[in-house]
Amino acid sequence: MTAPAGGAPSVAPVPAALKRWFVVHFVADWLFALPLFFAPRFTLGLFGWTEIDPVTARLVAAALVGIGTQSLLGRHDSRDSYLTMLNLKILWSATATAGLVWSALEGGPAMTWGFVAIFAAFNGLWVYWQRRLSAA
Repeated sequence: MTAPAGGAPSVAPVPAALKRWFVVHFVADWLFALPLFFAPRFTLGLFGWTEIDPVTARLVAAALVGIGTQSLLGRHDSRDSYLTMLNLKILWSATATAGLVWSALEGGPAMTWGFVAIFAAFNGLWVYWQRRLSAA
């Protein structure tokens, strides 16, 4: 950051597109989390799961609610706040992707690869924005 003549550092605003992505992420997380939380067996059964642990499913739903809701609540926050949230989103989506790949290779339902694609795509999106915000 550079300091203008007045002495206060100038900070580029958070791009509107990133703010929109945070809202999209909130909607996506909640659309999946609610049925996963309230009807884990039914929801995962739709995706081909035959062995379902509702405790683990609800724990994943809780993580989605937490991350998604903070995306919505923090959409007007500072650039530093966005960088912190992007780091969290990168860690979550990267480890989720790795865990899903591992599970798919161990014989998980075919739809596991669909979830790999979703989490990997979000990871790429968050890495892009984290780099872009850090460089500005």
